[in-house]
Amino acid sequence: MPIELTAVEARRLRWHTHLLGGSELAPAAVVRRAVALQGQDLPAVLRAIAIRSRPGTGVPEVRAAFDAGTLVRSWPMRGTLFATTPDHLAALLHFTAERTHRAAARRRAQLGLDDAVVGRARDVLQEALAERPLSRAEALGRWEEAGVATGAGRGYHLLMHLAVDGLVHWGPFADDGSQQLLVLSPSGAPGDPEVALAEVVHGFVVARGPVTEADLAWWTKLPKALLRRAMSAVDGLVEVSVGGTPAWLVGEPLAAGTSEVTLVPAFDEWVLGYADRSLIATPRMLDALVPGGNGVFRAAVLVDGVAVGTWRRVRPTRAAPARLALDLVEPVPAASRRAIERALEAWPHG
Repeated sequence: MPIELTAVEARRLRWHTHLLGGSELAPAAVVRRAVALQGQDLPAVLRAIAIRSRPGTGVPEVRAAFDAGTLVRSWPMRGTLFATTPDHLAALLHFTAERTHRAAARRRAQLGLDDAVVGRARDVLQEALAERPLSRAEALGRWEEAGVATGAGRGYHLLMHLAVDGLVHWGPFADDGSQQLLVLSPSGAPGDPEVALAEVVHGFVVARGPVTEADLAWWTKLPKALLRRAMSAVDGLVEVSVGGTPAWLVGEPLAAGTSEVTLVPAFDEWVLGYADRSLIATPRMLDALVPGGNGVFRAAVLVDGVAVGTWRRVRPTRAAPARLALDLVEPVPAASRRAIERALEAWPHG
């Protein structure tokens, strides 16, 4: 019989598997363990990695891992940007690239990006990147000079298409640290695709468990039959039950204490790593996290793993320094409110 977990127990286990209390890992090891972390918002994913890393790690140390090539950023699945490692990027694209291209085929046609245009764009970009890394503006400028129009979203779509093809990825940062530069990706598929997919599944579970099969399918957008086969090859997978729903961990569940107050950045895997988010937020709170369902997820304030509000950075003015502002959605005890205020004041990641 699977071990039955209460919602509180499941959240506390997740808080520990997410490394939200930090770890002894370097930034690249944090991402390698998790396979990939949501990366649509570049400043947010740098913070998401930093808070999971060893003490003293800040955004500069995370940027250094991208500069060293141990971390990369690309579109490995769902047409969405993630921070990942070079090996995991190759493994994910092996399974997802064709599906991503099929899903985008209609949009590609609407933009007039036929095979000839895409091929021309590929040749121009490959030649340019053989010389040096390029910023987004520089890459689009090279295309315009070569007669490949980039307006109306064409440039973005071409970048994503060629990244999904495995030609390029976002790698090191520009000297001022403001943006990532585009570089050529190393060629090569995983040596054993089935082993590689089992490693992906293992990382997803170990860094987010307890998770359900639906969570894994949502995250990868791969067929459940394929994922079940990969799950059967994962060592140490343990079935539990959360509110009567089957879920999985890697290793036996251990008793986990309260996590008190935690700040997570926008688009964090704490929210986006799951198909069903009811374990960590009420419907009202979910509406506040992604207002209007516009796909833009706000930074969250957690109390013992439950999202109770959002936070945002307020830019400095002549009258006041920069600060973090709280938008509280759920009622909390006075002691928790004071703990939240202390966490906001102590936030070290910009």
